[in-house]
Amino acid sequence: MNSSREVTAVHKQPSVPGTREPATASGDSIPVVPLKHPVRLVLAAVLILVTLSAAWDVAVNERYRWDVVASYLFAPQILAGAGLTLMLTVVSMTVGIALGTLLAIMRLSDNPILSTISRAYIWFFRGTPLLVQLIFWYNIAALYPVIAFGLPFGGPSVVLGSANVLISPLGAALLGLSLNEAAYMAEIIRGGIRSVDKGQYDAARALGMSGGKLMNRVILPQAMRVVLPPTGNQVISMLKGTSLVSVLAISDLLYSAQIIYADNYQTIPLLIVASLWYLLMTTVLSFFQNKLERRYGRGFDSAPRRIRQPKTRTA
Repeated sequence: MNSSREVTAVHKQPSVPGTREPATASGDSIPVVPLKHPVRLVLAAVLILVTLSAAWDVAVNERYRWDVVASYLFAPQILAGAGLTLMLTVVSMTVGIALGTLLAIMRLSDNPILSTISRAYIWFFRGTPLLVQLIFWYNIAALYPVIAFGLPFGGPSVVLGSANVLISPLGAALLGLSLNEAAYMAEIIRGGIRSVDKGQYDAARALGMSGGKLMNRVILPQAMRVVLPPTGNQVISMLKGTSLVSVLAISDLLYSAQIIYADNYQTIPLLIVASLWYLLMTTVLSFFQNKLERRYGRGFDSAPRRIRQPKTRTA
């Protein structure tokens, strides 16, 4: 009995730490790795299936008239409308950004008159619909048949001309889009200026910089990092918002499509043509927006990149 106990004790010696025991063929089993996030995988599979089925239905549905879409996609009238849409976007955003910067500086000014005028402008143009503003500028001749500049209270004035001649439908569209956009850009730029650290102001003043140099060389370049993302969104919104000028009978992209389908009654295919061009232009604008954001965001990454540590092997 004692000899058998000694034999079993020898076979059941404790293992040395840091060493691996050889696996036996009969007692060990293969470990089962649990499936990570099964609900997410099932949801992703369902979404992929729904997306593919919807895309297939759109592709094979003859009522979409893809042949008509292909025939009008590069029609001269559509291309001219797309060009006018881009022109409206560029001019309106340029004027809106310039005027919005001025309004933002006025809003942050210590002068109460300038600050009040800026607040009133932003309040009015953000509080009324853009469509109403476009129609108002289109009918401005009903209030002011003759446009003139001069002294108030009946003083001498200089007559510029008839309002119907000076403010054409295209001019009314540019006025409405630019003035409305300036109100939104003023708040975006004001937020960007407020995001600059106060120490930058003190350092610039210690160097003897004037207010203009301080704003142009120190504040605005640093505010660009905060201003660019919402400004890019505003550009894309402006591109799509130009479709409202179709109510003024301006031959932008949407109005050009409306003229064509009013003649051939192919409403859905022509709307698809306009939508494809809008998607193309917004995709290009989004690409350049990302480029600019990466350029002005250098050195301001909020989350450091994760560095993988090399795996250590145990002996």
